[in-house]
Amino acid sequence: MKLYHGSDVIVDNPKILAANRPLDFGGGFYLTSNKEQAQKWALRVAQRNGSDVGFISSFEFDLERALKELMVLRFNNATKEWLEFVCCNRSGQVYERDYDIVIGPVADDKVYSVVVRFENGEYELDEALKRLKIEQLCDQVLFHNEKALRYLQFETWEEVR
Repeated sequence: MKLYHGSDVIVDNPKILAANRPLDFGGGFYLTSNKEQAQKWALRVAQRNGSDVGFISSFEFDLERALKELMVLRFNNATKEWLEFVCCNRSGQVYERDYDIVIGPVADDKVYSVVVRFENGEYELDEALKRLKIEQLCDQVLFHNEKALRYLQFETWEEVR
């Protein structure tokens, strides 16, 4: 499975980093199977760091082997369990992370507005899930520890502007 990482630097040797802000699935190394999403991430990080150039690093991921050998939490779409998991991580709560890898939808800006309204009690669970189903959800894959990173193989990189 091809995965992409967007950043303002070339990442050919990924590392597990503590999150400097609350993220959907917690701290670690994030990738996506959607190259356009990786480009958006690359340009956003570059802009945040005062640059107009970003990089997409490409990796091959052995999903089949990982599913057999690692603890993988997989959300195929925006479900109640996914929403609760994202809300827990985004609120900064300590979440028991027995998982090596987490796979699921990205709570991007439009999606996250639904998540915030759910957290604030503005939307009931059914309403939040209904609104999430109409969004085009990209995926994200979090590698939570060094053991999980061994299932990634760096392939190449490209510059994006």
